[in-house]
This record gives sequence, structure tokens and C-alpha cells, in this order.
Amino acid sequence: MVTIQETEINERGALAVKRAKELGRPILVSEVHKIDTVNPLAFFKAGKERFCGERFFWKDPTDEIVLVGLGISKQIQSDQVTDRFFHVEKEWEKFLKDSLIFNTYTEIAVGPVMFGGFSFDPLKEKTELWSKFADSLFHIPKYLLSIIRGQAYLTTNAICTSHDDLSLFSKIIEERNLILHSITTNYRAKSTSLIRTNEIMPEKWKESVDGVVKELTNGPLKKVVLARELRLIFDGQIEAENVLDRLFSQQQESFIFAFESNGDCFIGASPERLVKKQGNEIFSTCLAGSISRGETEQEDRLLGEKLLTDQKNLIEHQYVVEMIKEALEESCHEIILPDKPQLMKIRDIQHLYTPVIGKCHKDTSLMLLVERLHPTPALGGLPKEAAVEKIRQVELLDRGFYAAPLGWADYRRNGEFAVSIRSGLLQGEEASLFAGCGVVADSEAESEYLETSLKFTPMLRALGGK
Repeated sequence: MVTIQETEINERGALAVKRAKELGRPILVSEVHKIDTVNPLAFFKAGKERFCGERFFWKDPTDEIVLVGLGISKQIQSDQVTDRFFHVEKEWEKFLKDSLIFNTYTEIAVGPVMFGGFSFDPLKEKTELWSKFADSLFHIPKYLLSIIRGQAYLTTNAICTSHDDLSLFSKIIEERNLILHSITTNYRAKSTSLIRTNEIMPEKWKESVDGVVKELTNGPLKKVVLARELRLIFDGQIEAENVLDRLFSQQQESFIFAFESNGDCFIGASPERLVKKQGNEIFSTCLAGSISRGETEQEDRLLGEKLLTDQKNLIEHQYVVEMIKEALEESCHEIILPDKPQLMKIRDIQHLYTPVIGKCHKDTSLMLLVERLHPTPALGGLPKEAAVEKIRQVELLDRGFYAAPLGWADYRRNGEFAVSIRSGLLQGEEASLFAGCGVVADSEAESEYLETSLKFTPMLRALGGK
């Protein structure tokens, strides 16, 4: 699948060793090869034995970009609260400095790419639930499969130190060949059955909704998003491969992701893009306001029409549109925004949806855009700081990476982040699912509770529990 001349390996290896010795510090050596088309799920599964706990998976809703990472050549992590987005960007730039990158292709998301994300609120007290994930956590994989518009590329990343010699590169090529030869589409992970579902303090959650509604009626807060947790217990180890398989067939129109860290796996299928940067173009999504799908075509259409004319949902949606527009204006000299929302229909839910396109300067910082946009009013509330503060005080849940930015950035300043909703955390034989809803002045606790129950559905089904 990947054929490389021995002389090429020796030349590049010798150059890398020489540079590491001259600089007196480790450097990245990255090379890209075009390869035959590979099933991305099969590649993810092929890394299970050697790299379990060190894998990631990403697919965008259009299938234009699919990324699968195996192994960790470098980890960027931090629990610092201030300037965390800036810190990650600086660490990434520092890591890339003086690197040797052998990439003759112009496609985005090929070559050195980091994948990961941020916690929702680093000031929220951390619990045992998210102990395997730092507040900022990114992996640069050893082996990256990038499928860009159907064409497959394999990036190999190695860290070369001043003590290394050419044997380092021989070992890497041997390992890479073992992975490529072990790819099989016949892989069958063990299936598990759901034996118990625990709703985490549902009555207390409803009380917190009622309490916030009272404050919204009399105070400066306009909206607060409150989330809750469902804990699932299975009769065996939950396999991320199985869950990804089901998400692939059930939630094709979403961002499908999995991110392993120290044995836990954060996984989901989010309909919501936070931001994408490609060259000098910025893409974002306003997604707020939801209703269920209908049993029949007519019922589905009537529910959609109801959502498009529902004042509560339209107001909630407009908050998000205004905030995203304002956040992008600082970096973009042109913003293209439709006058009114349309419907985004996914398997279980339909949403009010407004796409946003911006034109920016090529060197605009992707991480700065992520910082400005997180959290949108759809995940935090309004005003932003006051709403997050209120969530910190009253929400029973440690959100961790739920409802936070998760995605990738390449070495050419392109990248994409989704808002990691419709997600869960796999932990051995147990899993936590998360769902939230926007609480406004006329919210009723029972209907908000039912809305979160609806939002659990995609992940419940993917785990075989519905």
C-alpha cells in the first residue's frame, strides 16, 4: 500500500538525526504518502491492540474529511485556566518549529495534524468522571489516515532526538507495515447488553430549572443552558468500534467523533459545527431550537412548520445568530448570513439552523475564533459570562468535554471544531450520556426534562440501549 525507497528513508532519516543533533532537542519528522482507499473504521480497529487508549476518529457531515489517528507522537495538554486556547496554539507552533515535513500535497488535514479539545468550563470543579482528560488535551498521532474527498493519505509522524540513529526509522516503517497489513473489514467486536440505566438526580435537576426560571424573570440573565447525565451499565466492556459502527449507519449527517485518553473514550455524533477555517474562509453554524421528528411525512412537516413559527425557539435561535455574527466580525471583513433560519433534520430531531460564512485574513488564528465562539448561547446562555457562572453554581454535572469545542488543526492553519453534543463517555463497562436544554423565562421544568430525554436518543441507540 505504501512503497518507499530505502534510499529515501536513509536520506530523510540522516537529515533528521543531523538536525536534532545541531539543535540539541527533539524535532518532528513527518512524511505523507498517497495510499489506496482504506475503510476508516477498519483502520481505527486495526490500531486497537497496539494503540488502544491512544486513538481518535473524526468524520464531517459531508464525508469530505475523515481523520483517524493511531498512537501519540506528541501530547499537548494543560489544566491552566487563563489563556488556554492561546497556550495550545503556542505549544503547537513551538512543536512545528524546525520540523521536517515531507508533504507534496496541497489538501487540508494532511501532514502534521493535532486532534483534541477543551473542557466546557475549566473553573468548574473537576470530578472523578473526567479524571482521564486534561482541560486542554490534543494528540499529534504517530499515524494519521486522512481521507479527503475520497482520496486517502497516510501521514507518519516521528520524534527524532539527538540520541537517535537510522534504526528509529526502520522500526517506524516496520510498525506502519504491521498496521497496514492488519487492516480487515471483517473485524467483529464483542457485543454487550445494557443491564441498567441510572438517571442522575432528575428531580434535583428539575428543581434547578425552576430556580433558574425565577432568576430569569427578575434578573439580567436571558438564558441558561442546563445539562444532565444518564449513567448506563452494561454486561461487558463497551467497544468504541461498535459504537462508531452504529453512529456511522445511524447519524451519517453529523460530525462523528471518538477521542481516547488513558483508557476512557469520549464519543458522539454532533450536528453542530462551531467553526471551520479553510484558507481565508470561515464557516460556522447557528443551531438552536429543536422539536422531534414526525412518525409520518405529514406529521414531520407540521412539526417543522411549528418550529419555524415558534416564538420561544425563534428568539433563542436569534440570540445565537447575533452572538456568532458579533464573534466573527472582529476577524472577518465580510460575513454572509441568511435572513431567517431553515430546518436541519437529523434522524431523531429537527433544529432551527442558520449557516454563516466569513472571509478573513489567511493568518487569522483558528484558536482565537474557537475561544470567541465558545460557548455559544445554545450551549451556555446569555449573557455569556453570567450564564456560565450560573451553570457553574447550579448544575449538578461535571461537563468535562461535553458541549465544548472538539476538533483538529493542521500545520497550515486550517482546521475544524464541532460542539461536542449528542455525546457520551465510555468507561469500561459503563458509560455516561449528556444532554442539555436552553432555559428561558417561560420554560417549564417538565418539558425541558422531556427535551433532554429526546436528546439522549441518538447515543442511547448507538450503544444498543434503544
